Amino acid sequence: MRLSRQRRFILELLWQAQEHLSARQIYDRLNQDGKDIGHTSVYQNLEALSQQGIIECVERSDGRLYGHVSDSHSHINCLDTDQILDIHIQLPDALVAEIEQRTGVKITDYRVDFYGYRHSASEISAAQSA
Repeated sequence: MRLSRQRRFILELLWQAQEHLSARQIYDRLNQDGKDIGHTSVYQNLEALSQQGIIECVERSDGRLYGHVSDSHSHINCLDTDQILDIHIQLPDALVAEIEQRTGVKITDYRVDFYGYRHSASEISAAQSA
């Protein structure tokens, strides 16, 4: 894949941001940084980069988010901050073997999605009532 100027802008932003961003957020940040890139170009390049496995695309109910980690990994979905955190974990071999035995499927890779709150319930309640 050819590394165009626009693709380099997108990749640099994702590596610097270290977070999952929407196409709109990527477009806005690049233009705020003075990078001359069109909205359509951002979408097309994100699609090409994710199809090639260079970046990650996470499908959510509110749209796609893109991240810089492209290898196999899991996510922690923070419900109070709406962030997605990347985490590399390895399940115990016994658990993988049990899943294989129950399903009859040989596991070759996996991704686990965790959901939780960064802040305690009392902090969330206080913030919502303020």
